[in-house]
Amino acid sequence: MIETAEARLKRVTMRSWRRGTKEMDLILGPFADASLAGLSEAELDLYDALLAENDQDLMAWILGQSAPPERFSPLLQQIAQAARSRLSGRK
Repeated sequence: MIETAEARLKRVTMRSWRRGTKEMDLILGPFADASLAGLSEAELDLYDALLAENDQDLMAWILGQSAPPERFSPLLQQIAQAARSRLSGRK
């Protein structure tokens, strides 16, 4: 069965909110809610691949503690900026 665009967005959003660590839930969940619907198909494919990475690596990449794989760099910058903006109260 082929996954519809709507079903994919719901699945990826749910995976963003139910990671394994609360910290990543609170970073990826709000990003997913605010941004996933606006991503291109290729960007959504990349985000889906990012969700397969473990939380410890994701956190280190987002915090700049280690270098992410090059293919994830622009997306991780977007996610980190969204988290910073949310925490500072800016949109």
